[in-house]
Amino acid sequence: MMINQFLNYLRYERNASPQTVQTYEESLREFESYLSLRDTGLLVEMADADLIRDWMESLMDKGNTASTINKKLSALRSFYRFALKRKLVEKDPAHCITGPKKSKPLPQFLREGEMDHLLDGLEWDDNNYKDVRARTILLLFYEAGLRRAELIGLNDGDVDFATGQLKVTGKRNKQRIVPFGKELAEALSVYRIVRDEQREKNSDAFFLSDKGERMSAPQVYSLVRRYLSAVTSLKKKSPHVLRHTFATAMLNHGADLESIKNLLGHESVSTTEIYAHTTFEQLKRIYKEAHPRA
Repeated sequence: MMINQFLNYLRYERNASPQTVQTYEESLREFESYLSLRDTGLLVEMADADLIRDWMESLMDKGNTASTINKKLSALRSFYRFALKRKLVEKDPAHCITGPKKSKPLPQFLREGEMDHLLDGLEWDDNNYKDVRARTILLLFYEAGLRRAELIGLNDGDVDFATGQLKVTGKRNKQRIVPFGKELAEALSVYRIVRDEQREKNSDAFFLSDKGERMSAPQVYSLVRRYLSAVTSLKKKSPHVLRHTFATAMLNHGADLESIKNLLGHESVSTTEIYAHTTFEQLKRIYKEAHPRA
């Protein structure tokens, strides 16, 4: 049989590991079994591209991931390249087959109740610099959707209290204006007062370390992770989770994708569309949990 010939080729000519041979054999036997279920007389040397695509579709229907299907397709490609080279088949039916694209993981975000508990339910000392700084940073991530580097890069001159706007410097030094509301304005104002009273300023940075210098990326990450750990069981507890939370909350409350794109500083709305998928997945989950016949 052709499959046995290929497996012997892997073992004795390619010196492939037993695990590799087993992995290839499992995929090829699975394809062979699929063909026999379609037609008892259908052999692997008779398969064409349409049959391979049908097999891949059946794998997807069974819940196989794109990564798993691509591995099986890779085994099939190697098999048919071998068969064509040995003139066991007249043409390679797998060479033109494209595997499924790997789906990007949906962004993780906190629920609104978790954010309310984080910002309003924890005990914050309004006279303690570290507490005031931490709450202001968390609120800024949530209400403005900044990247970590953008928050660290904020200078005093970038915060305009008169107009309620932030001048944010994003990737490739591209600047954008992000508005902020009364709650964030008050938090930023209180933070600045406490900062100027309790820290010697050695930088133009808006957010200062305990030594009066611009905060570093690890310092901001550690701060966010520590406080998110108090309110969520998400595996990821990074500043970017709060950026995702901002975008998801905006979408859930009626903002359009184009507006969210501009607020986040995305180059293309296609990048922002991932949040629409996130919201839809959330709706599906709620539907299944709430509907008696779902």
